[in-house]
Amino acid sequence: MKVSGRDATRHFANPDASATGTLIFGPDPMRVALKRQELIANLIGPDGEDEMRLTRIPAATLRKDPALLDAALKERGFFPGPRAAFVEEATDALAPLIAAALKDWQPGDAQLIVTASKLNARSALRKAFEAHKTAFAIGIYNDPPGRDEIADMLRKAGLKEVDPAATADLTALAQILDPGDLRQTVEKLALYKLDDRTPVTHDDIAACAPATTEAAVDDVLNIVAEARTAEIGPVMQKLEGQGIAPTTLCINATRHFRTLHSAACDPGGPSAGIARARPPIYGPRRDRMVRQAQSWDVPGLEIALTMLTDTDLQLRSAAQRAPQMALVERTLIRLAMLAAARR
Repeated sequence: MKVSGRDATRHFANPDASATGTLIFGPDPMRVALKRQELIANLIGPDGEDEMRLTRIPAATLRKDPALLDAALKERGFFPGPRAAFVEEATDALAPLIAAALKDWQPGDAQLIVTASKLNARSALRKAFEAHKTAFAIGIYNDPPGRDEIADMLRKAGLKEVDPAATADLTALAQILDPGDLRQTVEKLALYKLDDRTPVTHDDIAACAPATTEAAVDDVLNIVAEARTAEIGPVMQKLEGQGIAPTTLCINATRHFRTLHSAACDPGGPSAGIARARPPIYGPRRDRMVRQAQSWDVPGLEIALTMLTDTDLQLRSAAQRAPQMALVERTLIRLAMLAAARR
């Protein structure tokens, strides 16, 4: 049967030990692998693999020796408890074999767990699981984890007290991080809060969020938007040393000032405008951008966007001979001076 949404979340968290099996498929191997790990761990328990109650069968191996699947499902181990046979990276070429295994499955056999990449609605492998009354087919797509999934991650990491603002920050992070990176961030957060019984705050999230190239670029953009002209030169030298391309810096600056412009134009004020930004802005960076939007007026931001557009065109012009990073630095200095003049 086909399962999705909350039913799928419940199935992964509390699988039915009497079920025949589960197909987990999707375009992102990391997301599929994380859900498969969760399902198997909750099915056979933390000691299941050590007690040899899990049999792994790569799809390539199964194609060479089809009898392996029946043996894995029927064999009995030395230890009591639920068993699982895991077929990794299956394709429709294995659909007849897997469909036959589902049909021949009997109570007491190992539960069949199959993972696959993206499968369309006509997939024979999908149809084998969706048509079975006690087997499940679950598609894992690139939707970011919702609040329920994030709350479950926090609970498993031992983080019971979390401020609403911190939850909002994690929800925003979930939209820009891969699931594996998000899980590592939550684990890092748990270590950061070890023996600390105070609630998790957005400052804690900011301290544990992964550092990125965008964060380094944000430093100079904040300096510019806050009219700290004297600090631009040293930071630009650092960015150039890190290999940041001038066009990348110009694109990010344009995006930053476009966000400030949208916030300044928002009928609910800069705070509401930043809250509506996409991708979401979280933590201290959100508060900082609200203050920046409040310190600029709309005409000033429109002038800034015009300057950045002109710079971008110059960077892309074949006739441009001036050093590109120097050209971007000059524009950023002019923006910072514009910010100071309009305060």
